[in-house]
Amino acid sequence: MNCNWACIGCGHIANEMAQAFEQKGRSFYCVYSRTRENAEKFALKYNIKKVCGSAEEIFEDKNVDIVYIATPHNRHIEYIVKAAQAGKHILCEKAITLNSHELALAKKVCEENGVILAEAMTIFHMPVYKTVLKYIEDKTLGKTKLVEVNLGSDKQYDMKNRFFNPDLAGGAMLDIGVYALSFIRFFLSENANDIKSSVKLAPTGVDEQAVLILSNSKNEMASALLSLKAKLPKKAVVSFENGYVEFENYNRCVEAKITFINGKDPIEIRSDENISPLCYEIEDMEEAVSGGKNNMRLDYTEDVMEIMTRLRNEWGVVYPEEKNNA
Repeated sequence: MNCNWACIGCGHIANEMAQAFEQKGRSFYCVYSRTRENAEKFALKYNIKKVCGSAEEIFEDKNVDIVYIATPHNRHIEYIVKAAQAGKHILCEKAITLNSHELALAKKVCEENGVILAEAMTIFHMPVYKTVLKYIEDKTLGKTKLVEVNLGSDKQYDMKNRFFNPDLAGGAMLDIGVYALSFIRFFLSENANDIKSSVKLAPTGVDEQAVLILSNSKNEMASALLSLKAKLPKKAVVSFENGYVEFENYNRCVEAKITFINGKDPIEIRSDENISPLCYEIEDMEEAVSGGKNNMRLDYTEDVMEIMTRLRNEWGVVYPEEKNNA
């Protein structure tokens, strides 16, 4: 089933999603941006027929099936609620909301209006992960023991972008920590309940880098290094009873290797590197919307948001919207 998608926001990730639609021989049905000039350029670039003058125009359009939200984090809840009330399904970029309170509200409104809500988390949809999951489910790998994942980049202190700007919900946790914690949650059999951390705050007060140590009641353990001021390889390792799995470029993973400890030949897993990982998000979302299997993993999104909210509270990283709503 091909749905009509509306796009709110025209930044980097929205461009990647538009390119994913191009790979599938399609385009967004309509687009809205805070700056009309940006929306018109975006529409021309990606052959989008309709430019909306307001988000409300999208919500009122009966032809729109799914709203894709790609704005800064602190605008997500507003658009989620309005889209749900208009009966639109929602795929929202990560982090889906600022905190667990907002996510609970978003979920409630979506349930009341009978629409699907999901976070655009590539890890939940890419073929490499689905293949590894089969080896977990058939007991080939055994129980999960340890998860190690890192993500770091070197960003400039520039308040025009979102990375360090509290007014744009900046900080490592919501920007890149959501990837690491989603990866960890995917491989834990239940959410972590024992969480320890060390954090360095940026001059603006948001979290610049952090070290996380997590475990759950089944003694599954995980660690994560996060930084917006130190480049780290995007590599992750999951250790099981019978071996371990290494993931290259794990947030856009097309390659993984299973190494067994009992002498069995290793297994190399590859998917087509020419296909945008966002194509798989589109496919899974449309399947869920059409009444098929829902693989959007909102329960994992909730678990990750619970951890992120807890840690930011411990660190004292509070955004203006949260202060206003306290």
